[in-house]
Amino acid sequence: MNSLAQRLNVDRLLLQAPMAGSQGSALALAVCQAGGIGALPAALLTPEALVQELTTLSQGTSRPWNVNFFCHTPPTPDTAREARWREVLAPFYAEAGLDIAAVPAGAGRVPFSHAVADLVEPFRPPIVSFHFGLPAPDLLARVKGWGSVLLSSATTVDEALWLEAQGVDAVIAQGSEAGGHRGMFLTNDLTTQVGTFALLPQIVATVQVPVIAAGGIADAAGVRAALALGAAGVQVGTAYLCSDEALTSPIHRAALQSETARHTALTTLFSGRPARGIVNRVMRELGPLSPAAPAFPTATAAIAPLRAHFEKQGSGDFSPLWSGQNASGCRSAPAAEITRDLLKGF
Repeated sequence: MNSLAQRLNVDRLLLQAPMAGSQGSALALAVCQAGGIGALPAALLTPEALVQELTTLSQGTSRPWNVNFFCHTPPTPDTAREARWREVLAPFYAEAGLDIAAVPAGAGRVPFSHAVADLVEPFRPPIVSFHFGLPAPDLLARVKGWGSVLLSSATTVDEALWLEAQGVDAVIAQGSEAGGHRGMFLTNDLTTQVGTFALLPQIVATVQVPVIAAGGIADAAGVRAALALGAAGVQVGTAYLCSDEALTSPIHRAALQSETARHTALTTLFSGRPARGIVNRVMRELGPLSPAAPAFPTATAAIAPLRAHFEKQGSGDFSPLWSGQNASGCRSAPAAEITRDLLKGF
């Protein structure tokens, strides 16, 4: 048993990836009850919902669980860029019969803060993880004071070294195959992003803390491959998106289980930050990495009405269909069954 597993009092480190918008505590609990480590994504939760979900988790299992936060820096408002973004989207609004002038600006996702920490502190989560680096030192000190295991994602060796220097307990090596938002934070250069099985051994050889592999792992064979390259554990997301307990929409589920899931790309269109999803109409017509998209997370506000309109028509053409490059493990089944199958790789 490795040091991180010992600290968490588990024999195998199978982490379910936190997937904001596609799950809640039900999925996390199902994974925990089957022998994995479930996660609660907090990025989109209201304060009331966060407390409710943390209460459900803390009362529902004696096993370790993870609560995940974004720790981005909110951007400075850029009215010119916002106007350009709306100009780019205007033809789609006209097609849908929507008034783009009626769309309010909005932040979409709120970073970890002392106000959020005040809500979380009474629960003292077994694990707290971050995406996009780490919060400010005073916030980080609060989390460490709870006795929580501290995790964060690294997409390069440099990011892993930085995280280790800040005192994380383990690094999540997020390969470019992973679905959803890239955790990159020291650079915006997408040419630095490499695959899991190229990134993982480099990070393992460079840092002293345990390394958890994430990206493209969809079955027990993928788990075994990651462990063979030195991973202390694995984090799996896409394979859970069609589970019974996931909140994934019918449109998203259908895409994940179709041939279209074979073609994914990194895109900034839905949030302003690179994230991997299944290629759809808006990605094809605007290009997945549009320079017009406002900075994260402000791009969301103007594209959200298009998403809502077209989803009512049964179309995911303007929806963020998050998926990793390997959706082969994504099936309709109880999360416990998916977890047990993945655990066979340890």
